[in-house]
Amino acid sequence: MAYDLDAPAADRTPALVLWDVDHTLVSIGGGVSRTIYAHAFEHVTGRPLGSLADMNGRTEQAIMVETLRLNGVEQPETLYDNFYAALADAAHQLAGRMREVGEDLPGAREALAAFAKQGVVQSAVTGNIRPIAETKLTALDLAEHLDFAVGGYGDDGSDRADLVRQARARATTKYGRPFPDGHVIVIGDTPHDIYGAHDANAVAVGVATGRSSFDELTSAGADVVLRSLTEHSAIEQLLVDAGA
Repeated sequence: MAYDLDAPAADRTPALVLWDVDHTLVSIGGGVSRTIYAHAFEHVTGRPLGSLADMNGRTEQAIMVETLRLNGVEQPETLYDNFYAALADAAHQLAGRMREVGEDLPGAREALAAFAKQGVVQSAVTGNIRPIAETKLTALDLAEHLDFAVGGYGDDGSDRADLVRQARARATTKYGRPFPDGHVIVIGDTPHDIYGAHDANAVAVGVATGRSSFDELTSAGADVVLRSLTEHSAIEQLLVDAGA
């Protein structure tokens, strides 16, 4: 049965929309990401940060491990808990700076509100750890419609598909109903988001608002590619068309 947006919420097949954060919903420049890592690295190791790993489309766990190794830290896995806590602390301290240099991307606010009105469960699947994702989206006033408790985050693993699986399992547990294939949609701006969605049996929507072009997201196999979230009605159509 298709997802009928006009049907009473109790009669619909549950739908779950999972949002990437950076370059999908928001853009936060001003060196904020490096500053967060610099704070955490110095707090944990006692010395300044040198090289920072490539962050595009990757999870916090992968970025953290590579960054530590690039800077000569052996056995980075032993520092996970301390580093995550330091990252969260740095993000909270920089919330004001995020508001100054950050912006919500075109259509993001409207898309979140549209899905909320339809009763769709929304959360984040992001390379950020949860405190950073919440801080960014709260700072830019985009957190209202997101249930962060059922998201998938950068400390859940290095594989994006694992983050999607975690989010789906958490949503199923919390809401007491399964979210079937075709009713879990991942929205992101990189091929990593597309591959992770498909590996976890979710629908993949690419948004060409980051480094990856429309053509690159199409080549990665996205089910739908948008030039921006102003085209979010195409995602609603995916839900209408979904079903066995």
